[in-house]
Amino acid sequence: MPQSKLTDRFGRTVNYVRLSVTDRCDFRCVYCMAEDMTFLPRQQVLTLEEIARVARNFVDLGTEKIRLTGGEPLVRKDILELVREIGTYGLRDFAMTTNGSQLPTMALPLRKAGMHRLNISLDSLDAEKFRNITRTGNLGQVLDGIDAAREAGFRGIKLNTVVMKGRNDEEVPELIEFARKKQVDISFIEEMPLGEISEHDRGLALCTSKEVRDIIRQHYELVPATEDSGGPARYYRMPGSPTKVGFISPHSHNFCSTCNRVRVTVEGRLLLCLGNEHSVDLRRVLRGNPVTDDKLRQTIINAMDLKPERHHFSTNGDVQILRFMNMTGG
Repeated sequence: MPQSKLTDRFGRTVNYVRLSVTDRCDFRCVYCMAEDMTFLPRQQVLTLEEIARVARNFVDLGTEKIRLTGGEPLVRKDILELVREIGTYGLRDFAMTTNGSQLPTMALPLRKAGMHRLNISLDSLDAEKFRNITRTGNLGQVLDGIDAAREAGFRGIKLNTVVMKGRNDEEVPELIEFARKKQVDISFIEEMPLGEISEHDRGLALCTSKEVRDIIRQHYELVPATEDSGGPARYYRMPGSPTKVGFISPHSHNFCSTCNRVRVTVEGRLLLCLGNEHSVDLRRVLRGNPVTDDKLRQTIINAMDLKPERHHFSTNGDVQILRFMNMTGG
């Protein structure tokens, strides 16, 4: 695999791309989107062939890691075709973030298609709370999906929990015990101020990573892990368990100095930072240059100069970015 040719103004090498394959989802999680969403018209959405073309050119520029996100990527028709295609690109790491609802039937086909790892959202182990947070989700279906992923042979499975005070913070020990039992990793995430919501007050709901660690340490010893995941999480180990516990802290401990990633939305916007609006329109370049990729590659290279030094999320619940999380994935 070629060495990365993507370096920003601050000397950071970009070798990790998150590709959103849809803005649609079968859940309506309260921290991710409004209850009544308007989704993109089909003509504004990149085709699977266009997404594969973007992925291939990033790989040609030295990308080693690709994650497919949504919305919920498994509701995209023919998603397995895209997974099979990208699975041939020789990536060091090929992953997907999913809500788990489709995994009971999709886990094994994904594994056979070349997917390496799965991140599965799990915000509660209480069926009623789970329904309240996801608005439409079925907890039993997701738990079956986690089991299906394990049975399919995925060795890299991580649970993602967005912790909110008064909603699911008291479940942290139970979620840790669940992850230990299933022998999967788990990351606890501070809610990000993306999109205007009215369901709850983000400022009041914010539960910092330090607060979550303090809860866990009442039950388990946490030892800082030495290995680097290549992503934004800081990991800890627990003696006597293979389960790693990660903390993603966009508010209390931003990870900008080592940021190695960019995102492409399903409408083809190359986002240089999740917490800023710096972006480049790749869809226009793709559709204006359908035969050759020279212009696309140069556009991607030039875009690195737009990558900001850091984001500036506040902790008072104010919305700094109007787009919802479903537009970009995590």
